[in-house]
Amino acid sequence: MEEMTDVRYDVENGLAWITIDRPDRMNAFRARTVDEIIHCLTSAWADPEVGVVCITGAGDRAFCTGGDQKQRAETGDYGPSVSGLFEVERMHRMVREIPKPVIAAVNGYAIGGGHVLHVLCDLTIAADTAIFGQNGPRVGSFDAGFGTGYLARVVGEKRAREIWFLCRRYDAETAERWGLVNKVVPAAELHDEVRRWADEILTLSPTALRFQKQSFNADTEHLAGLGAVAFSGLNAFLESDEAKEGVTAFAEKRQPDFGQYRAAVSK
Repeated sequence: MEEMTDVRYDVENGLAWITIDRPDRMNAFRARTVDEIIHCLTSAWADPEVGVVCITGAGDRAFCTGGDQKQRAETGDYGPSVSGLFEVERMHRMVREIPKPVIAAVNGYAIGGGHVLHVLCDLTIAADTAIFGQNGPRVGSFDAGFGTGYLARVVGEKRAREIWFLCRRYDAETAERWGLVNKVVPAAELHDEVRRWADEILTLSPTALRFQKQSFNADTEHLAGLGAVAFSGLNAFLESDEAKEGVTAFAEKRQPDFGQYRAAVSK
């Protein structure tokens, strides 16, 4: 693809770093960002020198805060892409299907679609300054595929429902206690900790790791089908006045007024 603008890609000693580089937008992704992440994952998959992949965010404020709601408020969508589609579903599939372990290095806010992204990674290492949470119902959006079903496998049904139904923020200590992350380290040590974990993985059989990852995925593969249905529903929902109220309220920095739409789910 043409020169990347939203993502940086670097390979060092078997570890591929995919860094979402939009710190001015809290590393939120637009359609182009998703395209570039997919391109980097494809490059890491095909590179025989790469044995581990790490996804992280630029700066120290955010890992990723999901879909760029400012972009959505400005244009009504997430901007142009190579295919003409907003390929978040394909990005999710790539994180799961690349036959190499993927580590999320959460350096700040992992919110909304950014939270889903880290959950889908095989391992998560977080800075002690990291903040986790969901945002979809607050801005007129949702993830009813991997973002809910797989999250429930990770933290349990009660915790997963709390995360989605309340849209609260959780610190790194809570996330580790709930099983959302594997380890929490001081922010200054995050890069080095990822390097240590990657070096341990790189001593292991890559073929064995590939089979193990595919085996782990098999138990939740049905969520891909559910996710496809969910994204179809989401695309239709985003055209509704209810969804538009969510994104408009976000852009205007006010509390959304969803009360008028409650009757629709009471029938």
